[in-house]
Amino acid sequence: MDYKYLLVEDKGDGVKLVTINKEKSLNALNSEVLKELSDCFLKLDKCQETKVIVLTGAGKAFVAGADISEMSPLSAAEGYAFGKLGMDVFMQVERNSKPVIAAVNGFALGGGCELSLSCDIRLASTKAKFGQPEVGLGITPGFGGTQRLIRAVGPGMAKELIYTANIINAEEALRIGLVNHIYEPEELLDQAIKLAKTIASKAKLAVKYAKSAINNGIQADIETGMEIERTSFGLCFATEDQKEGMKAFLEKRNPEFKNR
Repeated sequence: MDYKYLLVEDKGDGVKLVTINKEKSLNALNSEVLKELSDCFLKLDKCQETKVIVLTGAGKAFVAGADISEMSPLSAAEGYAFGKLGMDVFMQVERNSKPVIAAVNGFALGGGCELSLSCDIRLASTKAKFGQPEVGLGITPGFGGTQRLIRAVGPGMAKELIYTANIINAEEALRIGLVNHIYEPEELLDQAIKLAKTIASKAKLAVKYAKSAINNGIQADIETGMEIERTSFGLCFATEDQKEGMKAFLEKRNPEFKNR
């Protein structure tokens, strides 16, 4: 896959590394970058060899935000359309059948924070910075920040971050549960790929069903969520991997999953 603003690398064992490579503008998201992300994640979703995706940014930023120069002259209708584009792309990331790990190497502000929130797991460099600074620009978060941030850190903390436009460091992000782990900058990608390969070594369909159950269940009441889980659990018993996984356990050996 060749893109103007994205680099896609095969890291082995079913892991793909996607790097937003627009370093001069701190990887700011404009329409072109968003459309490339959409195409990339659509193709990786369909790619049978891909099991886990790691997403990061080039240089000092993960994504410093949406492109202000593109947004500045927009009318209300155009702003709505730009927000819809970003939301649609980030929903593609969230709903991708493959787990997505954000390796947040630097600034993750505005659209960058929202992009990281659409990923399944967030790992951060000690130099990472997170925030939703939109109200300081006279706008609200527009790519899902008002919805995903409250689910990640709770309504009170999310409202404080959004209303104040404060930017927090990696340690604070870890404390409030916005990220899973923090690492020194030189270790971040290695740790992200290591985690991705651990996930990739498990039964692919089981991981896919688990992701679907979590994402769909979190939007539902507990009874509906339990039914979603029961359905996913039952589907696993129609797979060869379930037979192999349990047989390997009983035989005290490592399973050899065929991802079917």
